[in-house]
Amino acid sequence: MKKLLAVLLALTLVFALTACFAPDCTEHVDENNDGKCDVCDTPIEPDDGGDEEIMTHAEYVAAEDNAAVKVKTYVQAKQSWWENKGTFYTQAPDGAYFLYNMPCTEEQYNALVPGTCIIVSGFKADFSGEKEIVDATYEIVPDDTYIATATDLTEKFANGDDLLANQNEFFALKGATVVSKAIYNWDGTGSAGNDLYLTVSIGAKLYTLVVESYLTADGTELYDAVEALEAGNVIDVEGFLYWYNGVQPHLTKLTVTDEGNVSTHAEFVAAEDDTEHTIITYVQAKQSWWDNKGTFYTQAPDGAYYLYNMPCTEEQYNELTAGTCIMVTGFKADFAGEKELIDTTYTILGKGGFSPKANDLTDAFANAEDLFVYQNEFFTVKGATVTAKAIYNWDGTGSEGNDLYLAVTVGEKAYTFVVESYLTGNGTEVYDGVEALEIGDVIDVEGYLYWYDGVQPHIVKVTVQE
Repeated sequence: MKKLLAVLLALTLVFALTACFAPDCTEHVDENNDGKCDVCDTPIEPDDGGDEEIMTHAEYVAAEDNAAVKVKTYVQAKQSWWENKGTFYTQAPDGAYFLYNMPCTEEQYNALVPGTCIIVSGFKADFSGEKEIVDATYEIVPDDTYIATATDLTEKFANGDDLLANQNEFFALKGATVVSKAIYNWDGTGSAGNDLYLTVSIGAKLYTLVVESYLTADGTELYDAVEALEAGNVIDVEGFLYWYNGVQPHLTKLTVTDEGNVSTHAEFVAAEDDTEHTIITYVQAKQSWWDNKGTFYTQAPDGAYYLYNMPCTEEQYNELTAGTCIMVTGFKADFAGEKELIDTTYTILGKGGFSPKANDLTDAFANAEDLFVYQNEFFTVKGATVTAKAIYNWDGTGSEGNDLYLAVTVGEKAYTFVVESYLTGNGTEVYDGVEALEIGDVIDVEGYLYWYDGVQPHIVKVTVQE
């Protein structure tokens, strides 16, 4: 009996040992990074990389670029995957991280859903101010999830506060005013499907918000909604606080809270005289100030406006520097064919905005095309030929210091260019340069396409061709 019992105990021990040390599970493996053994589903603790400790977000921020880093974070969104690399927006309760081109199979990429906890080891890198983790490896932490709530950064944006501490965070903005339609690519040279760049005003500060096409592509609700926005729309947004030479958020959600009541340039042009309009435009040049009124050449991406005698103090006039974005309400008026806004009020939406390149209208002048569609735009004409010495005033009855009138031909068409003495007076480079021109000189000019019983540009630059 004792012998039989001993045999049974021995067999039991053999079976137990066989179960514990089955060949397939002598070493647990987790090649799909799901936090469990691929063979027996035993939970596997993430490899902590030996003695290397997980950093707090503050420690990560303090680390030098190119330093080895190790963080615990949670997937919030995924930007893209290709060539077995994925890019992720991630965040932990104490701060956010951007993981760039982290190696993973497509199956692994798909498994990294929002909320997934991962321990990431890699190197801190800088791309135009954006701090990111590159050359990374990761391990999933099972049974641990976190979805960040959007941090409301409206006041920090409005006050122009330093936002670097919030870099890559999931954030929200409320009450931003759209100042112009979104453009494709940063310079407007793209087309549908490229990244969308949207300029908005928040508390008299201008910012660029981006629809990153890898994150929210053409055809998504967000992409289509941003394409449809018009100047004057008031919006709330959410997204990730990406950085590119300054804050440049990647949007994920948009809500229009107010349609606004802003005229497009086409609507302004089509309207009758004496009608009231609100426009959004950018100061380009200032003609004059007196009696608490200023006159301005302004332009938006869709067209230009001339603001005549807009009420402002001298201090306010000086504040309206080139590039200042303003919302203006006034009445459309006509002065000898020049369409202008009068009896206006304005609000500054931000500084350092749109500055257009001079529109080359040489061919349009040479071919005597209808130039009215370009009225008040910043323009250039190249290769104009001087046909007479400049005169003071339109009829030559003035003297030095008065407006200069210069007769030229462009192609075979005759035009008069004006040096407006309030804009570029006696002693300025352009005034003195035009005074010195001789018949036969060939010149390039830049200026504003002012109108007086036909096109009569106010020029601000002249260059004599060699």
